Amino acid sequence: MNSFKTNRRTFLTSTGVMAVTGLSGIALPAIADNLKPTKSMRGGSNNYLPDAPIVDRIGGGGFLMTGTVRRAGDGVPLAGQRIQIWAHTTEGHERDPHSHGATLTDENGEFQLEMPQIVPAFGQAHGHLAYDSGDFKTVFLRPVMASAKDTTLAAHFVLQPA
Repeated sequence: MNSFKTNRRTFLTSTGVMAVTGLSGIALPAIADNLKPTKSMRGGSNNYLPDAPIVDRIGGGGFLMTGTVRRAGDGVPLAGQRIQIWAHTTEGHERDPHSHGATLTDENGEFQLEMPQIVPAFGQAHGHLAYDSGDFKTVFLRPVMASAKDTTLAAHFVLQPA
């Protein structure tokens, strides 16, 4: 009769399997990312205009605003979310209605909107973005560009249910 011999290799292997799968032998579920929601930034809501229209482009374009929208906790990308964008540009001030527009996220939770080149206002080149659709808590962002010569700016939202 063959007897089971415990050696170092079998001990370490079985211990590792139990640690990974638990004593039941069933694999444990993946742990959520536990992403914290994005907090609104100070000054982000300056010159906000509720219900800015969804547009293909703001003005003549030439500058690209991009970003992502994910759900707090598990980090799932959120499709179809409305993001409003506005800024002080070569074609208008951030308080001008024609300097505002909105876009929707795609199936990967990504968005982009072309707009005129952002120029410094009060010494800083920056954009304004808002999630304001109602399914999640409203968030205002005010990212500052590294250089006024940059032609892109990205902003990322992690949204908490309302």
